[in-house]
Amino acid sequence: MLSRLRKFTAGCRNGLALGGDFPVDEETFAFGSFRLIPAQRELLEDGKPLRLGARAFDILVTLVESAGETIRRDQLIARAWPDTVVDDGALRVHVAALRKALGDGRGGNRFIANIPGRGYTFVAPVGREQPQQTAAPPNRPGLGGNLPAQLTRVIGRVEIIATMVARTVQQRFLTIVGPGGIGKTTVAVAAGEALNGSYEHGVWFVGLASLQDPALVPGAISAAVGSTPGVGDPLSSLVAWLRGKRALIILDNCEHVINAAAATVEVMLKAAPQVAILATSREPLRAEGEWLLRLPSLEVPPAGNGLTAAEALSFPAVELFTERAAAALGGMGLADADIPAVLEICRHLDGVPLAIELAAAQVDVFGVRSLAARLDDRLVVLTRGRRTALPRQQTLRATIDWSYELLPEAERRLLCRLAVFPAGFALEAAAAVMSQSDDDAAVVGEGIANLVAKSLVSRDGSTQPGRWRLLETIRAYALEKRAESGELDAASRQHAEFFRDLIVPAGTNEVLQLSIDDVARYGREIDNVRAAIDWSFSPSGDIANGVDLTAAYVPVWLHLSLMQECRERCERALRALAPGSASHARLQMWLQIGLGNSLLHTRGPSEQAQTVLTEALESAEALGDLSAQLRVLLDLASVTGFRGEYARAAAASERAGAIAQQIGDTTGVVFADRRMGMILLRTGRLAEAQRYFERVIQSPPLYRNEDRLPIRRHSDDRAMARALLARALWLQGFPERAYHEAQASLSDIRGSDHQLTMCRVLFYGMDRITPMTGDFAAAETAISSIIELATSAAAPFWATVGQFLRGKLLVERHQFAEGLAALREAFDTCNQTGWRLSYPEFMGSFALALAGLGRLDEAHDAVCKAIEAAGEGKDDQQWYIPELLRIRGEVLLRQTSNQAVQAAADCFAQAAEMARKQGALSWELRVALSLARLLRGQGRSAEAVGILRPVYDRFTEGFATADLQQAKCLLEQLALAD
Repeated sequence: MLSRLRKFTAGCRNGLALGGDFPVDEETFAFGSFRLIPAQRELLEDGKPLRLGARAFDILVTLVESAGETIRRDQLIARAWPDTVVDDGALRVHVAALRKALGDGRGGNRFIANIPGRGYTFVAPVGREQPQQTAAPPNRPGLGGNLPAQLTRVIGRVEIIATMVARTVQQRFLTIVGPGGIGKTTVAVAAGEALNGSYEHGVWFVGLASLQDPALVPGAISAAVGSTPGVGDPLSSLVAWLRGKRALIILDNCEHVINAAAATVEVMLKAAPQVAILATSREPLRAEGEWLLRLPSLEVPPAGNGLTAAEALSFPAVELFTERAAAALGGMGLADADIPAVLEICRHLDGVPLAIELAAAQVDVFGVRSLAARLDDRLVVLTRGRRTALPRQQTLRATIDWSYELLPEAERRLLCRLAVFPAGFALEAAAAVMSQSDDDAAVVGEGIANLVAKSLVSRDGSTQPGRWRLLETIRAYALEKRAESGELDAASRQHAEFFRDLIVPAGTNEVLQLSIDDVARYGREIDNVRAAIDWSFSPSGDIANGVDLTAAYVPVWLHLSLMQECRERCERALRALAPGSASHARLQMWLQIGLGNSLLHTRGPSEQAQTVLTEALESAEALGDLSAQLRVLLDLASVTGFRGEYARAAAASERAGAIAQQIGDTTGVVFADRRMGMILLRTGRLAEAQRYFERVIQSPPLYRNEDRLPIRRHSDDRAMARALLARALWLQGFPERAYHEAQASLSDIRGSDHQLTMCRVLFYGMDRITPMTGDFAAAETAISSIIELATSAAAPFWATVGQFLRGKLLVERHQFAEGLAALREAFDTCNQTGWRLSYPEFMGSFALALAGLGRLDEAHDAVCKAIEAAGEGKDDQQWYIPELLRIRGEVLLRQTSNQAVQAAADCFAQAAEMARKQGALSWELRVALSLARLLRGQGRSAEAVGILRPVYDRFTEGFATADLQQAKCLLEQLALAD
């Protein structure tokens, strides 16, 4: 069946309609809780359909069919985009969406592995099931039919049409279900065209939309197929005509005559066993023998991926909009600059084809960007449908009116109340926003089921079963209706109170201490929480409700890396917090914790971050809350460390570790150990630091459900410890082990959706190790990753970190002007905010850039500042002083005077002594290289060998790295000189 469907798919892409038999081969692949049925284009999770985009589905099938094998990126692109040229970015977007849908990386589940430089592998065990094949009718020319001609190209529906073809042949009675404007008629006609040759008595299209009287359904079918009316019951005459015939009848728009349509279909199927029915309806007919196929929206790019125009056009919703817009503009195409607005339009319209076509028709009036800005009033704007279309398809409002008017009053009221949810909702949440007479969960559940059946409510496919959502357009319509009824504030209040009671412990004034499972659970409710908080702070809202909910939700914002939102909402809640309330001190403390964390990552004033966290610590001490003290101390250690106040950071870490031991908090113990290791590393105590990092790595898994912390740590301590261990190992002369640990740190966070964790791990590990070993290409990749992640997470602090790293790499590559500009910009940013990010290290690179440009006096001043900062005061970074002394010596050598040369030699000697005391063999090697070059220039080759050879011979690995290669080459040159 797959090969036949692929042939059909190829034909559809070339504008062909294929007839013939479609033998059904429904091989099923089973993995984890999933079953994949490629022939039906279905992925089931625990027996329930899981929605995937068409491209992601093709990628999954390709990987699963060859489970255990590495599939190259170009092979996956060729399978998912056979007729479109796209780059790896589009593939990464869809693989990420696929991983998210499968839950890859959660609960230890692993499905898709990225093999760097090669491709992707499906790594989960896969079972195969092979049911019997079902023969389809022979392929013969059709002898009749009345299918309407398709005047426009069908976009993005090749796979679903192929599925319809296969299932219609196999199951005889298939109903295509979906909301108004989703394109049911279009795909039904396309499937009919493909099947036309398989039915010798034709494929017949029966439009029921214009019928007012359900009793006219049999007569409408008779008229369409051309049967003799006869005398008496029209259904009997129709059945008599159908007997013995092999035909396909398409019944279009059944929802308003649904009972009559269902009864007629049952009679036809029983009396004419070779007749097949393909129906379209906004709800199932619920007739005997019916199989359902819900028509999804066109695939829309996920938000926040920064797609190029070519990548965006690979999504059907964008392709449809651009093609229809070009038609409205007389053939003129859209500019690349319009693509972000096009993406916004397609997302806001949920990929619904009719809505997208109505929007595209207005491009000549508003322009793309202005149209995107007007979509909040979409029911007024989207009104230019085709004049020849049915009245209910000429405007977006009319399309929804048609469905709304068919609802009984109770379901209308429920739909309007459900509009209060901006995103998905569960049954208990829906019951909470109903009026007292309607809040019985069973009644609400039955009403939701009816609205789902009528395609007005959808299952929220992005989460677990038991959640639903309204398409944005339907929600906008229902909000209008709710406002007309005067129930807007009542439902909003019930909505806000429900989520307050869900997240803040009922009956207490304390903020809920969220576990990692709680964070994941409440993270799904973020849009609902945003709406609840916004209403609470509105003129008609409840400020106390908003403050409670803001404080309780801090851990979720931090876990999701939504630092700017956390900062803004905490600041607003702190301004509104009533000082006389009984819970004032505790609420203020948690809001200050959230604000202090978010100020760091959003590059807010560092002094303010330290102040609010210090005040939070005072509150925690006054409350006697040791758990809160632990959280604040750990945050203070981070903030003071990034301010360059390492003595304060060390004191906070030590105190945090003691409290963690006292209260038995294993997470806090491990975090404090890793923090102490970092401080020891910075102060040049490398062997001690290594022991701390290894202890963290060897500690048992953390973040168990019973470990309930109010503010979760967002770094994976094991990965962070590996990243830091990599630097300690490199400094001690183990470059290969260092590179291995840096790679392992990335493996530990592979599949993580926490962008700030990835920024940290890259910064401490791969972003430092690769330049040190001379692997500049890998360094560029790692630095680009940190900047992309920081941009995606709206975390400018980490973007500045990336800017520093990029500037340093440019200097290492001898691109001195570019490196100097990048470093200067980063320093200017830090000077404005008070953060000191590895100041001595990056100032050393700044000095090298100045020296490379011949600005030797400035370079000498810069490196002296760096040495002074690293050795005393708040920037205590002893680990880097040997390298800074070496850099100073190199700058002095450029000045050529005898005094400068002697001063340079003194710097090298001092650097070598400090490196030996630290056990920093790699620094020793760099210093020995600089001193050996100096001695060779003075004609003292034997002395140069005596300096360099003993250091080189102490290395046991890493001989392919840049420094060791330079040492080997220099030793060979010195040997020849002798």
